[in-house]
Amino acid sequence: MDRLLRYFLEQFVRRGTITFTAAGGTRFTCGDGTGRPVSVRFLSQRTQLRILLNPELAFGEAYMDGTFVVEDGSIADALEILLDQPEMVPGWAKAQWWLRYFGRHIRQFNGRGRARNNVAHHYDLDQRLYSLFLDADKQYSCAYFETPDASLDDAQLAKKRHLAAKLLIGRGARVLDIGSGWGGLGLYLAEMTGAEVTGITLSSEQLQVANARASENSLSRTARFVLSDYRDIPGRFNRIVSVGMFEHVGVGFYETYFRRCAELLDNDGVMVLHSIGRSTGPDVTSPWITKYIFPGGYIPALSEVLPAIEKAGLLVCDIEILRLHYAETLKAWRERFMARREEAVRLYDERFARMWEFYLAGSEMSFRKQNLMNFQIQIAKRQGVVPMTRDYIVGEEARLRGIELGKQPRLQLAGE
Repeated sequence: MDRLLRYFLEQFVRRGTITFTAAGGTRFTCGDGTGRPVSVRFLSQRTQLRILLNPELAFGEAYMDGTFVVEDGSIADALEILLDQPEMVPGWAKAQWWLRYFGRHIRQFNGRGRARNNVAHHYDLDQRLYSLFLDADKQYSCAYFETPDASLDDAQLAKKRHLAAKLLIGRGARVLDIGSGWGGLGLYLAEMTGAEVTGITLSSEQLQVANARASENSLSRTARFVLSDYRDIPGRFNRIVSVGMFEHVGVGFYETYFRRCAELLDNDGVMVLHSIGRSTGPDVTSPWITKYIFPGGYIPALSEVLPAIEKAGLLVCDIEILRLHYAETLKAWRERFMARREEAVRLYDERFARMWEFYLAGSEMSFRKQNLMNFQIQIAKRQGVVPMTRDYIVGEEARLRGIELGKQPRLQLAGE
C-alpha cells in the first residue's frame, strides 16, 4: 500500500516540496524542491486506501478525523502545495470527476424545500461561530481591498460602498437584496442612500438578527427582512442586488433566476450580481464541500451565467473581475479563526474545528492557486440607464464616504 501511495502521489505532485510519511513508515518527498518544505503523515492504511479511491472527498475527511496530520507547517501550507499542481484533479480520480459532472444537475436541483434545507445546513449554525472570524458587520462574502494593507472591516465596508456606487440608488428607491445574510448590506443601503430595502433570506437565524439590527438602528421603516425564496417575492423594484447567494441557485435554475429578476426589475432599473466564479469553464463542486459545507452549492463559469442573462432579455452593462480579493478575505478569516480556534472547539468539537480550518484554508488556496475569482455583473433592461464610462463609480464612492463620516457609530450586530 505504501508503494502504491508513493507512485500516485509522485505522479500528481510536481511543484513545491512536500514530504509524506506513510502509515507503514515509508518516507518520500514529492515536487520540484521549490518553496517552503512541508511534512505530512498518514496514520492508517485505511486512510491511504480511501485517498487512492476517492481523493477529493477522503483527503478532507482524513484531516477532520485526525488520520492525516501536518507535522511541519500547517494545513494551509500543505493545501497551498497540493492545490498548485499542473492538474487540478489527480489523474487516477478523473473518472470520478466525469461521473460528478454528468450528475451535477441532480445534485444541484435546488427546489424551494431543498434550497431552504441547504441554507439551514450552513447558515443556521451557532451564530457565535461566525463572530469568531467575520468582521464586525458579519459580511460573509468577498471583501474589496482598495489597498493591500486595508483591514478586513475596512475592506468589507469598501465592498458595500462599491456595490452601492454601481447601483446608483436615489432616495426612496425600492431595493431588493436577494440573499440578505445578517442584514449588513441592506442596512448600509437604507442608511446611506435613503432607499427602501427589502432583504430576503432562507435562514431563520439570519432573519432574526437582521430585523433586530434594523430595529436597534431605527431603520425598521426603510429596511425590512423577510423569509422568502427569490421565486416567491412579490412586487417591483428599482434596484436589485445579490451578494454571495447565486452560488446556491444551482446550474439548472439559472434561467429561472434571471427570468424572475427580469420580472421584479423596473424598466429603468439596475441590478448588480456579485458571485464567486470560475475562470476556466464549467466544472463540478468538490464532493467534500458538498457533503460538509455547502450542499447544493456550485461556483459558475461566466459561460454558464451570461447565456441565462441573455435569455431573460436582460442587458449586461458591466462586468468586473475581482481576482485575489477573496483570497485575501479568506486569509483574514482563517487567521482570525485560528486565533480563536479553542472557542470553536468549545462550541462544537475538535473534529468540527478541523473541518472549518480545512474549509477556510482550502477555499483560500483555491482562489490563490487555482481558477476561482469573483465577478460583479451590472445588469439593466434598457441601454442608457447607467453612464457610458466607469468614472461615476469613483465619484459615487467619494460621496458615500462623506456620508459615512457623518454616521457614527457604524452599524453593528444586534446586541454588540
